[in-house]
Amino acid sequence: MASVGELPVLQEIERAAGRSFHDIGMSAIAADEPPSLEVLAGYQHAGRAWVKVGPDDRPVAYLIADVIDGNLHLEQVSVHPASSHRGIGRSLIDHAAAHATAEGLPALTLITFTRVPWNAPYYERCGFWCLDDAELTPGLRALRRHEATLGLDRWPRVCMRRDL
Repeated sequence: MASVGELPVLQEIERAAGRSFHDIGMSAIAADEPPSLEVLAGYQHAGRAWVKVGPDDRPVAYLIADVIDGNLHLEQVSVHPASSHRGIGRSLIDHAAAHATAEGLPALTLITFTRVPWNAPYYERCGFWCLDDAELTPGLRALRRHEATLGLDRWPRVCMRRDL
């Protein structure tokens, strides 16, 4: 679980991870600000903000989640680039899955970019599958509409699910 004192570090992780989007022509995503401290504190207070720490006990990755339509929805999974490719993101996802199972939630869901290697292709390797439009829940539809107002639909996106 993330502590209140770690929340500014989560913002640093998000900024560092976001820079990778610049390298693939998604500069608007790279420039996007991380969640505010107030938003992160809401996840922390709800018990749905988890971190993985490095050898110095400082967070190197985090995951925040909501409950949407009876499933645990992964709102954000970010790993600092200096700690990537070590299974840290997958371990956070597996922790979220264990939490969801303990809470009686049947699945994990998320929304991600389809053509970003560390997004949809990565989540498929973690056991997620793409939902077609007919499989979208009302909450996922609402999130997609909200994302469109933010301009995220400039790039192909997909809703994904992992049954538990």
